[in-house]
Amino acid sequence: MAEVHVIGQLVGASEFPSHSLFCKWGLHAGGAWKLIAGVKEGQTHVDNPENEQAAYWSHPIDVHYATKGLQGWPRLHLQVWYQDIHGRNELYGYGFVHVPSSPGCHTIECVTWKPNGTFQEELMQYFVGGCPQLKNPDLVYAGADRYKLHTTAMGKVQIRLNVILRNFDKYGVEC
Repeated sequence: MAEVHVIGQLVGASEFPSHSLFCKWGLHAGGAWKLIAGVKEGQTHVDNPENEQAAYWSHPIDVHYATKGLQGWPRLHLQVWYQDIHGRNELYGYGFVHVPSSPGCHTIECVTWKPNGTFQEELMQYFVGGCPQLKNPDLVYAGADRYKLHTTAMGKVQIRLNVILRNFDKYGVEC
């Protein structure tokens, strides 16, 4: 089987309204993909920079997949969260990127967004905190229903990925 090895890191985040951020992440691949080694989801630590304009995580990603075809190429989906001084967590944004299909070192910037609520939810968020969340987080990277959502742009997550392809030509899989 053809193999894809992804090694990299979630570098950090910038342009969010507040700092003290952490990120929940996951890799999703189609049915023809088999995870050989590595962890396909995780969470970074909370970075609370005092004088910086960005949060830095340097959180490692290291996964190894085998596949029979290109359908369902892996996607990296993200949830960026804010943690206040009382330890309460608030969703700041969703985002996703496709893992690059060409071998080599790639620097990627993932833009994030959050869903808008009703007027009452927005008013409650202003006074109490919290944020509307998706009932089905798979909506972030799958389906046309995502385009029906009303959203607000949030910050960006910087990602560095090294992609290694093996045996694609041997098994007739063309990128």
